[in-house]
Amino acid sequence: MCLSIVAALAPVEKAEFAYVRDLVEITDSALSKQVSRLEEAGWVTVEKWQVGRRPRTWLCLTEEGLATYRRHLAALMAIAGPLH
Repeated sequence: MCLSIVAALAPVEKAEFAYVRDLVEITDSALSKQVSRLEEAGWVTVEKWQVGRRPRTWLCLTEEGLATYRRHLAALMAIAGPLH
């Protein structure tokens, strides 16, 4: 699950909580729990802003999180070998 969240955040500067929830197809509660774990690991930062009267939560992948994700992808590619 965490890999899916990190993969959703990797190509963007930041993403709204609801966007990631819908993309990864999990509940608010499950995403919140996973984001807390990623935040504790230093891979994700969480920003909360007011937009009008509505609170919004934005998720950002840290440099450490992005580097870890890239290493993980490289390891998977090495295991899988070339795709033809």
